[in-house]
Amino acid sequence: MKANDMRGGNGVKIDGKLYVVVKTEHTKPGKGPAYIQAKLKDAITGANIERRFGSAEDVEDVTFDRREMEYLYSDPSGATFMDTEDYDQKIIPAEVLGDALLYLVPNTTAHVVCYEENPIIIELPASVEVTVSDTAPGIKGATATNQLKEATCDTGLKTRVPPFIANGEKIRVSTTDGSYLSRA
Repeated sequence: MKANDMRGGNGVKIDGKLYVVVKTEHTKPGKGPAYIQAKLKDAITGANIERRFGSAEDVEDVTFDRREMEYLYSDPSGATFMDTEDYDQKIIPAEVLGDALLYLVPNTTAHVVCYEENPIIIELPASVEVTVSDTAPGIKGATATNQLKEATCDTGLKTRVPPFIANGEKIRVSTTDGSYLSRA
C-alpha cells in the first residue's frame, strides 16, 4: 500500500517489525515534495515512534483480526477475555493491556486486535461508565466556580470530578485521557 493510504488502526511492517498506525498527517511544505508524518506504535513492545514517509512510498500492509471480546476478570498472569462469537477464553498479558484495565469493568466488551492469533492491542470505546469508590465529601456552596476534587474509581482509575459527585455514583469518563465527562 502507498503511504498516502495509511490510516489510524492500520497494521504495517517496517524493517521486519510490526507497527500499528496511531495517527497520520499529510504535509505539503512550500519547498520540496509532500510527505506523510506517521505516529506508529510497536505491536510487540508498545513503544511509540514517529516516522516520515514520501507520499508515493510503498509500505507493507498487514491485516489484523479484530474480535469483540468480553472482559471477565484479571489476576497476576493477566486479564481473561472471552470471545463473544465462539466463547473461547484468552489470557492477555499485562504488557499488551497497558492502562486499558483502568477503564474496563468486568462483563464489558472491547475490541481486541490480534495478529496471527496473538493479541497485540485493545481498542476501547470513546467513553466508559465506572463507579466512584472514594472521593471527598462535597463542599457546601462550591457552585460558584468550576472546582474539581480527586476521585478513585472501582477500577483503580484516578480522576477529577465536580464537587456534587459522591461515593457510589456512576460516572462516564473519557478513555483517551481519563477525564470526567458526565454522570451516568
